[in-house]
Amino acid sequence: MTYWRLFYHIVWATKNREPLIQQGFEADLWRVLVGKATDLGALVHAVGGVEDHVHVVASVPPKIALSEFVQQLKGSSSHFVSHRPGAIDPFAWQPKYGVLSFDGKQLDQMVKYVRNQREHHRGSSKISILEKSAGEPRGIGDK
Repeated sequence: MTYWRLFYHIVWATKNREPLIQQGFEADLWRVLVGKATDLGALVHAVGGVEDHVHVVASVPPKIALSEFVQQLKGSSSHFVSHRPGAIDPFAWQPKYGVLSFDGKQLDQMVKYVRNQREHHRGSSKISILEKSAGEPRGIGDK
């Protein structure tokens, strides 16, 4: 058995940052993300977000590239939203995402941050580095 302890905070946004994630299907969307991640062998610690973006805190096994993992989550969740009863327009995510790795000692803090997204966005308690996704300033080494 392979041993691994990899922790990631992943963020991605709706296309054009449109407020497309409605509270009426939000819980089901989170379940779809957890289900797909679990199918890929990941351990999901938290999923959350607001109308225009999603946060996922997960331990992703090294057998799958992180880019492939995110692509699979985005694809399955986009399909779910586009094909739910009453869906009118196709749902889409921005093509890019943001990701940070972190130490296991920070896991509780990351989980709390993701689970309290609505409160962070209503107030001034957002942590800017944890909110970076497509369209945000680039990280070290980006061109």
